[in-house]
Order: sequence, then C-alpha cells, then structure tokens
Amino acid sequence: MITSRGNSAVRGVIALIKKPKERELKDAFVIEGIRMYREVPEEMLREVYISDRFYKKHPSFRPPAGVRFEVVADDVFETMSDTKTPQGIIAVAGRYHWTKEDLMSQDPLIVALENLQDPGNLGTIFRSAEAAGATGILMDAATCDVYNPKVIRATMGAVFRLPFVIADDLGQALSEYRQQGIAVYAAHLKGSVPYTKPSYKEGSILLIGNEGNGLSDEIAEIADERIRIPMKGKAESLNASVAASVLLFEAMRQRG
Repeated sequence: MITSRGNSAVRGVIALIKKPKERELKDAFVIEGIRMYREVPEEMLREVYISDRFYKKHPSFRPPAGVRFEVVADDVFETMSDTKTPQGIIAVAGRYHWTKEDLMSQDPLIVALENLQDPGNLGTIFRSAEAAGATGILMDAATCDVYNPKVIRATMGAVFRLPFVIADDLGQALSEYRQQGIAVYAAHLKGSVPYTKPSYKEGSILLIGNEGNGLSDEIAEIADERIRIPMKGKAESLNASVAASVLLFEAMRQRG
C-alpha cells in the first residue's frame, strides 16, 4: 500500500492532473471515478490506483493484466484526486493519436472548434456530437486541453468513443477538407443564412468559435456559408456548447 504523499507515483499522477506539458511529455492523462474507468478502453490503461476504503468495499477488484495496480491510503488518495468527493479510483491512460482521416466517413459530420476555452463547453460538445451522430471533432491548439480532467469528466465517456484531432493549423485543415468536397458552415452572429436552410445531409463541418469573441475573421472566411441561429429577447448570443448542439441536432434531423 502507498502511504506517503511523496511517493513518486502519487507525485506523477498529481503532475498529470495539473500540468498540460506533463500530459504531453508522458503522452498520458488521468481518469477518475468508477464510471469513467469502466468507459476507458482496456488497451489504453497504464496504471490504476484505488483508495484503501474502495479496496475494503471491493476486495476482488483488479485491473486488466499488465496494468500497474496500487492500493493507496485514504488520506494520500485524497491528495491525488481532482474532485471534492473522490470515488476511490484513479487511472492513468495513454492519449489518443487520431488523424484527420479518422474523422471521415461517406458523409462526415464534423464539429470544428476555434479557441474554445471553457472545459465544460468542450466536454458538452463531445457529448452532443456523439449523441447527434457526428463523425468527429476538429479543434485548434488554442482550444482548451481536451485531456484536462474537467473536460474528461464533462464528456461522460464520449471522449473515448468519438475521434478528435488537434490541428496545428486549423485553417489549413479546413481547407483540406473543403478540397475533398466537404462544406463548411460557420456559426456567426453576422450570418445571413438561418441555420435550418443549408442541407447537412452530405459531408459537413460545423464551425464554432470562442465563447466571447466568436470566430476569427481568418477562419470565418474559409466557410462556404455563415449561418445564424435566430433568437428572441435581448440575448446577443448562445453559449458555445448550446449553439453547437442546436446545429448538430438539426443535422441529425435532416439525416433522418
């Protein structure tokens, strides 16, 4: 049993939780909670840690063969956890390495994100994209880290099932998709086309921008059309994840 906060494994997990550069260096990220543990593919697991309290309740618990497994004293486990009420299980998993081709299908439906900053928004978009039948998510490097524990929790497991790509150059990636015949629709406050007018039945990319500033002019200019969601009242815009969800489910409705 690990009983010291200074244990190298404990410090390693804490570093992965708190430091994006550490996650990149180790090519790994942290999963917490029994539900998320059950969702992660077995082949991705590297390490599993359970609290002493969890072990006493589930003495027969074991991870897949070949995965490092440790029981951790309750007080030490609490220092490892990123949540206020730890569920008693933390896992370290290897990161994904999807490519732009993995987002494709016969008629792909891709959500593209520019400079999205809120972990809750990003996680919610993953959930909505999966529920609406999207084939993947494309995001720029300025978007918040998808391996942030808050994002992972907010996806409710969708991050393990929906391909995603972090593009070094979002504009170039969008242009490459357009060259393959995929239409790009930018959600934009100055959009002249109601979001229900275009047909999303064939290959489509739905482009969503930063929560406060929307899309940059450079990225918005790549779109085939700028679309808008009509609104009543005095609200100037919708939450980014709400806007993405509205567009996604319109695409699903059209696709039957």
